[in-house]
Amino acid sequence: MRLLVVEDEHDLADAIAEGLRQEGYAVDVAYDGETGRRKALGRPYDLVCLDLSLPRVDGREVLRALRDAGRDDGAAAQRVLVLTARDALDDRIAGLDDGADDYLVKPFEFRELTARIRALLRRRAGAAGAVVRVGDLALDDARHVARRADVDLGLTPKEFALLRYLMSRADEVISEGELLRHVWDENANPFTNTVRVTVGTLRRKLGRDGADQPLETVVGSGYRLRSSG
Repeated sequence: MRLLVVEDEHDLADAIAEGLRQEGYAVDVAYDGETGRRKALGRPYDLVCLDLSLPRVDGREVLRALRDAGRDDGAAAQRVLVLTARDALDDRIAGLDDGADDYLVKPFEFRELTARIRALLRRRAGAAGAVVRVGDLALDDARHVARRADVDLGLTPKEFALLRYLMSRADEVISEGELLRHVWDENANPFTNTVRVTVGTLRRKLGRDGADQPLETVVGSGYRLRSSG
């Protein structure tokens, strides 16, 4: 999943981004509201972590822009988690009314941030519970464990992130371009074969020991994770 962190305190923004990358997310950063609004409107982020007290453009204005922007690519609307020191009841109500999906007051524990992110992303995917299941695959996002038929797949962070996204869109054909946009950050080189290489290593782990291969290549279109044979 690809996230955007919009936070004007550089050290905090970088710390959040690095922590989320270690959790397997692709993360971009913006240090002011104008840049955050431009990035959020220009890319298909799965979730935006947004401070409200921002230079150039206030966070509430960014929220309203995201709420009012139509998505013409068929994708679900971006989830927004507000991270702010504005803890008054009226501020929380205004943020939720402006389009926030959740509201976390600073200072906060990183573990709570990641738990709220997981909950919002499960809600976006229409999943319930902490463990996502597709066929005989089970992915525990909180513990970073992916299993097939109760056998640990031993995935790298990027393989885990790729499987997480494919499971959120099971039985759909996903193009290489979409995978690059959602599983890799803005620094990824679109002219490399990084998607194909990672798909290849994930396929080998999914199909080891002679197991049926649930991740198929749809020639000319992309990849599909089948929920059943």
